[in-house]
Amino acid sequence: MGGLASKDQLRMSFLRWALVAVPAIVLLGFLSGTSVANGADSAWYRALQKPALTPPGWLFPVAWTILYILMGLALAVILHARGARGRGGALALFVVQFVLNLIWTPVFFGQHKVSLALWIIVAMLVAATATTIAFGRIRRVAAWLMVPYLVWISFAGVLNWRIDQFNPDAQHLVPGAAKLQISL
Repeated sequence: MGGLASKDQLRMSFLRWALVAVPAIVLLGFLSGTSVANGADSAWYRALQKPALTPPGWLFPVAWTILYILMGLALAVILHARGARGRGGALALFVVQFVLNLIWTPVFFGQHKVSLALWIIVAMLVAATATTIAFGRIRRVAAWLMVPYLVWISFAGVLNWRIDQFNPDAQHLVPGAAKLQISL
């Protein structure tokens, strides 16, 4: 018996990584997304002034599910690339950008800290770009799987920035609060 794995063995090895990585990434993203009321479920978010380019609310969970699947596949490709030079650093970068991704939702929607969330998304974009470059040095397909995520978080960063501009006091916005008007 030779020491090299057959194509079928290699394919099965990748599938095992994908069967772990994809559901794990999707589940963690889902847990972060549902940890606080967000989108249409958030009275605070509905009360914010948003830019005209804000997509409809139904698009966010669809987009994030697709992006998490792609990220999980990219991660599986790199996990499968045992012995590849730079693999450990690439995995560390992935973890950093993913942790930033997971904390953005609770900071933005839960704590209503729009400015801090903007800084988090900037850091996420930098880390995700570094991850994509590192992935590309190992397996090009892994980098390409990260590209839609880079595009989406760039767009999300613009939305976050505009919401921050439109709502400088967003943290103190209390939707549905009675407003006292005194006319003289």
